Amino acid sequence: MSVPFSMEWRIITEGRERRIDETNNTFEIEFDGYKLFPIDEPIDVKRYPSSEQIGTAKVVKISLYENRTICTYQLISLHNVN
Repeated sequence: MSVPFSMEWRIITEGRERRIDETNNTFEIEFDGYKLFPIDEPIDVKRYPSSEQIGTAKVVKISLYENRTICTYQLISLHNVN
């Protein structure tokens, strides 16, 4: 039985991110399906697929279970506050 997954090169938040550590600017977001992200490498963060980049993050942890992905990332730069 095959399990579909996608390799992502940016984080699209759609406003669903949740701050889990204010000191380290660490956030968590949950996605439907299985998604893989580069770990410990800078990647773009966008609000929506067609919007401008709002920051740069490093993914620090990925959890896959029951056709869901939880991505924990550290925001390392912010381009826009809105």
